[in-house]
Amino acid sequence: MSQAAISASGYGAIELKQVAKKYAYWALAIATVIHLIFLGGYWATVYLAKEEAPPMRTVRLKYTELGPPPSIQGSAAAVAPSVSVASPTARPSVGIPVPVPDAEVSPEQTFASQTEMSQVTGPVGEGTGEGGTAVIEQDINVENIEEEEAPPPDFVPFEKEPVVVKKVEPTYPELARKAGLEGTVWVKMWVDKEGKVKDVVILKSSSEIFNQPAIDAAKQWIFTPALMKTGPVSVWISMNFNFKLN
Repeated sequence: MSQAAISASGYGAIELKQVAKKYAYWALAIATVIHLIFLGGYWATVYLAKEEAPPMRTVRLKYTELGPPPSIQGSAAAVAPSVSVASPTARPSVGIPVPVPDAEVSPEQTFASQTEMSQVTGPVGEGTGEGGTAVIEQDINVENIEEEEAPPPDFVPFEKEPVVVKKVEPTYPELARKAGLEGTVWVKMWVDKEGKVKDVVILKSSSEIFNQPAIDAAKQWIFTPALMKTGPVSVWISMNFNFKLN
């Protein structure tokens, strides 16, 4: 249909805009009503689903209106069951004096007093020498008993470090020599207050065959002890032994 025909019929763009706007308002109103119905139904269901709490009633009483409390003795007597205890079938005989006939009693028998009992000495064993028992006394010199010295901690402060006085080279293992093996052993040596090596600990080793020769050699080393203001101290020092073939 041409523009001229639409204009002749009296229905054009203006009428279409008006109709579209009217139906848009109607659609918005209907959608709003539908939403309100759904929301109202939902909230009505939730409200009806809630259980109504029973009404609370507050009652105020005076202290004088309260009755006396129940008796403790009466309730205990009603609750506690009675327990029957059977009496012993035979009477105990411990501690009951038994009379002795007069014929068996010695008239010369008497009881010693506490003074007489205190004067009695203990039994003495038989010996070959003259006199009484011999008491062996032994004096123990505490100063001669040396306390076992514990190893020092890993770090001990000192002012003067130990200096090697005697050095012993380790013995090259014969198997390592034949096999052409070379290596290095790092050890930790405990130098006591006299400068002697009391213990050796392997820190790292390139081959276990060199461990024991390194330990045996390190135990023969002698140092000057490490010094502090208070005197010599025990310390740990690290050393390495190189095993090389000529």
